[in-house]
Parts: sequence; C-alpha cells; structure tokens
Amino acid sequence: MSTTQIERLRGLLEPLAAERGLDLEDVAVTPAGKRRVLRVVVDSDEGVQLDACAELSRAASAALDDSDVMGGAPYVLEVTSPGADRPLTEPRHFRRAVGRLVWLRLHDGGELTTRLLAVDEDGLDTEVPGVKGRKPTPRRLEFADIAKARVEIEFSRKSDNNDNNDNNDNNDNKDQKEEEEA
Repeated sequence: MSTTQIERLRGLLEPLAAERGLDLEDVAVTPAGKRRVLRVVVDSDEGVQLDACAELSRAASAALDDSDVMGGAPYVLEVTSPGADRPLTEPRHFRRAVGRLVWLRLHDGGELTTRLLAVDEDGLDTEVPGVKGRKPTPRRLEFADIAKARVEIEFSRKSDNNDNNDNNDNNDNKDQKEEEEA
C-alpha cells in the first residue's frame, strides 16, 4: 500500500482513537482474496478493553464510509490491541511493560534478558536476574543503546507477595496441628 494512503488513514483514525483515550499504534492494509483487511492497532496505559475496540470500530467505520481513503474496493475493518510479542519501540511501550521481563538486543551486538523496573525520558532501569542462586544486579540502559526489544512471556512468574512464604506458613500450621493432636 502506498504511504500516502497509510498517512491519510492515520490522519483520519488518530483523532478518533485519541478521543477515546487510545494511542494509534499501527495502521496496515493487506490483501485478503478479493478484499483487503484494514487493521487498526490501538493501545493505552490501562490496556484496551473490548468495548473500546468496538466503539472505535463503529466510529472508524462511519468516518471511512464518509471518506474516499479506502477507494471503492471492499475491505474488512479490524480494530485490535497489540499482541504480547510486539516490538517495544517507543518510550510509552517500555513504560507499559514496567515489572515485566524484557529481551533486548543492544547496538553493540549483545543481548540481555532483564526485568524492567522504571522508565524515564532517557532510558530504562532494569534488574538482570541472578544465575545459579546469585542475586539480581541492577543495570541502567539508555534508549540509544537499544536496537531491538520485546516483552518475554512468563508462564510461572513469581508474584510480589512471595507465594513460597505462604506455602511454608501452611506447612508450619500443619506441623503445629499434628503436634497438638499427638
């Protein structure tokens, strides 16, 4: 698709997203058989709810019907939130990932998997997990040092309230009851 069409679509859709407290992350038009798919990706600091996508979809559909930006060929409109594996490219992406494990490729060629602790206008404060029982170490990275980044999916992330202590407390209570019964 021509960048002119994408620029026109962004110009039409960005204000509609902003009115709903959403950031327009991406606009793409791809062929799908005899039709095209117009995919609109939005996000916000609070995440994106299904109702917000539906509301934006209705507003975008009306605005697209009133304009000629998509031409006369049929298309399908999809309004969605970014996937978990999307690249982190803007400071707001990193801000939304605070607390998460992120993979980074650095401009010097190195790679790093680290927990994102804080984000400011210049870069990131992270904590590199310890290996083989070692303590995690803090590390500061400037945005200029980062070539590529994405969130790492964690299926068994430890919670902040330390679930292991809860299990130990339950075992202690069990032992105490067994002693009282004996």
